[in-house]
Amino acid sequence: MKPEIVISSRDLERLEGLLFSPAARNRSDLNGLRDELERAVVREPDEMPVDVITMNSRARFREQPSGREYELTLVYPGDAEQGSAKVSVFSPAGSALLGLSVGQAIDWKTDDGRSIHLEVLEVRQPEAAGH
Repeated sequence: MKPEIVISSRDLERLEGLLFSPAARNRSDLNGLRDELERAVVREPDEMPVDVITMNSRARFREQPSGREYELTLVYPGDAEQGSAKVSVFSPAGSALLGLSVGQAIDWKTDDGRSIHLEVLEVRQPEAAGH
C-alpha cells in the first residue's frame, strides 16, 4: 500500500506540462510519476502543509536498518546532477519522494539494486517560506 501524497497545483501543472511534452509523451518509464500524480491530493501552494516534499524541497531521511541519515533535494530533470544530492522527479526514486510528508516511509531501490527503507525526518520546502 502506498502512502497518501499531497502536491501543489503549481507542481502538478508544471509536471504535467513536462510529462505531456513531445519529448516525454511516449516514455513508459515515466508511468510511475503519472500514476503518482493521478492519486495525489492537490492543494493550492499557500495551502500546502510545510512538512510535505514538493519540487525543490530538501528533505532529510533515515535509512533502515543502518540508521544512516542523509539529505536529498527533489528537482526537475534539467537540474539533476550525477553524483549530487539532487534527485530528478523523472527518476523512479524521485517520483516516489514527491508528496511524502514527515513520518512517512518508502521502500527504495538503490542504483546497485539493493532495497532500502527510507523514513522522512524533515522537509525544507521553498513554498513554505511564506508560512
